[in-house]
Amino acid sequence: MNFPAPVADTTVGAAVAETLVRHLPGAPVMATRHAGGLIPPRELSRAVRATFVGARSAELALILLDREGLAEAAGGDSVVVDAGDVLRPALERAAATLGDGMLGEAREGDATTLFSAPDTAVFDLVGEAGVAGWFAVGVRGSAVRPAGDASLGSRLGRISNVEMTLAVEIGRTRMSVRELLAIEPGAVIELDRSVGTPADVLLNGRLIAHGEIVVVDQEFAVRITKILDSVEAD
Repeated sequence: MNFPAPVADTTVGAAVAETLVRHLPGAPVMATRHAGGLIPPRELSRAVRATFVGARSAELALILLDREGLAEAAGGDSVVVDAGDVLRPALERAAATLGDGMLGEAREGDATTLFSAPDTAVFDLVGEAGVAGWFAVGVRGSAVRPAGDASLGSRLGRISNVEMTLAVEIGRTRMSVRELLAIEPGAVIELDRSVGTPADVLLNGRLIAHGEIVVVDQEFAVRITKILDSVEAD
């Protein structure tokens, strides 16, 4: 599909794109403003998309032509890891350029509407061999940033009707995709947390509090012991 040169102010989008390319897996690429031209509909139909809600809300879509490289990074034909999982860290870093907020699930889907919107900033991702993909960011609005010492709760007040995922984490570890795919029933995975250490409470993946695991009516629950502000959480 041929898209005209974007008419939106790409200043914010350029900062997002520059951050994105610094954290993409694979060979280095640079982001340049898309001057118009063909983006194959097949590629648009399988872009990795994510929504960011926060100080600025935005829609992000990323297309990389090296599908084999993405599949290899995901561990081959894995049902555990997909392209969204592989590209999410780079999208998270890029979205952080927009300020405080939460990045939703990164998953494959059709991004034709986003790429063609007049207020979307579109970028070519160019490597040594030419165009390696495309990136689109549509900033949908902004909010007045509160004073720096405002609590996390007050800053999230402006998006209070948006549903988010609250999760409790007792620990984590790092492993390669190869090690992940080798896990079988009965395997023991050591975590980076000792017994008795408070659990982390995360809102859409962002640390907001600490707590202790308790049992309520035969079900697990968490008792909040400390609420973190944004400085501590970061």
